[in-house]
Amino acid sequence: MKIGILTLPLHTNYGGILQAYALQTVLERMGHNVVVFDTPNKVFMPPLWKLPLSLIKRTLLKCLGKGNRIFIEHYYNSINPIICQNIQPFIDNNIKRKEIRKFTDLKSKDYDAIVVGSDQVWRAIYFPMWGKKQSIQNAFLSFTQHWNIKRISYAASFGTDDWEYTEQQTADCRKLLQSFAAVSVRERAGVYLCQKYFHLKAIHVLDPTMLLSKDDYVSLYEKSKTPKSPGTLLNYVLDDTQELRFVVNKIAVLKKLIPFSVNNPFENDETKPLDSRVKQSVETWLRGFADADFVITDSFHACVFSIIFKKQFLVVGNKGRGMSRFTSLLKMFGLEDRLVVEKTDLENLAIIDYDAVYKKYDIFKQTSLEFLKYNLNS
Repeated sequence: MKIGILTLPLHTNYGGILQAYALQTVLERMGHNVVVFDTPNKVFMPPLWKLPLSLIKRTLLKCLGKGNRIFIEHYYNSINPIICQNIQPFIDNNIKRKEIRKFTDLKSKDYDAIVVGSDQVWRAIYFPMWGKKQSIQNAFLSFTQHWNIKRISYAASFGTDDWEYTEQQTADCRKLLQSFAAVSVRERAGVYLCQKYFHLKAIHVLDPTMLLSKDDYVSLYEKSKTPKSPGTLLNYVLDDTQELRFVVNKIAVLKKLIPFSVNNPFENDETKPLDSRVKQSVETWLRGFADADFVITDSFHACVFSIIFKKQFLVVGNKGRGMSRFTSLLKMFGLEDRLVVEKTDLENLAIIDYDAVYKKYDIFKQTSLEFLKYNLNS
């Protein structure tokens, strides 16, 4: 089958890039021809008829001290290739992208099926990453309403257990899902949300990254000859907090480990020189998990890769980015105690029994793969 994958734009998100790569790889191994829909990692100028007013508004804001730049698009389009220079080669070499600016660029004759997922593709506040005017209805394939194709979702995520859709969005998306052959979600909360608001039964499946093996990921960083990581305690933090720093320092002392990071702390700091804001490669990110003895993070996909690489880890929940993602993942494998709360005893942490974890993991992996095989082939 000719399959298109609709997820969030890849850009520079390590987890987002790797889940798209994983789903593409799994579908290709099943014998399908696969592309991942993506949008250029650029900021586009307003249409010509809006441009004069937009520039006047930006100039006024700058004069009032409420805006930094008049020619925003030129600035971001000049720095993005530099910041992304280590990430783009992985995307170019490993992901078959269909680059579009709007969903109407896609044609029905080119696809037998579209798979929606994974990542937080069903989170209404994130979908405008596709463009300011892109509605969440497109994440439910509203642009394919008259197409003769198979539609399924795989591990689509709402990212939260709160309902963020308007009444109109809810009604529209409920109707659009009636054309789906099957619906699966990444979190247990997603099953509940689909039942309550869309009146349908969704299946709970694994994140696509967990459908590949550790060896699949090791081969990626070995192929690129990625050097060994500079420490033994991987500290991968999206939102730096005093609590996270305390946990990292405490574990480093208790376990006599050397902290290191695989993300650049200055990548979003516009006060720093551009050459100090370059992001690490995807392969360096992966190797960090392989080389670490222990992982501390506030990232969903860092939790996932800690499990894939069978690492001892702790996660400090990130409420702003959605807690249900963490609680659902940890509960699947009986790892709820890895979520740091006030009463967590860092000095007497239990050792993760990965034999027990992998008994559950293998069952989830089998049922998740069967979901894809059955619903694409039936």
